[in-house]
Amino acid sequence: MSRDEQLKTRWDAVVNILSNQFADGEILDLDAIIYLIGVQELGQLNRKFKKDEKLNLMHIAICRLLEPYGYYEFDYFDADRWPHYKVKEQLPPLKAGEQAVLMKEAIVNYFLEKELID
Repeated sequence: MSRDEQLKTRWDAVVNILSNQFADGEILDLDAIIYLIGVQELGQLNRKFKKDEKLNLMHIAICRLLEPYGYYEFDYFDADRWPHYKVKEQLPPLKAGEQAVLMKEAIVNYFLEKELID
């Protein structure tokens, strides 16, 4: 199986697992999955988030997902236990499709690390 085929198979597995668990089978998009990862990383699962907090959750997720690639590094938790990251290296300019592939790959790697997919 090629690398692209393996990524697609694993991505589909992630989407199916999360869609069934959090959206009653309605297919979640990339942004929704990033948001869920942000909630997981924050660890405050049973609360409502304001609009600006939802954006911050997505930022947390993106930083966490791109940390293994060397773009971000965890810095500290603030008084409210929100994680903060610092930029280690700027992301290269990517086209929209390239950004989506990078994020899908990072999400698949995250779920492999968490042992939720094979």
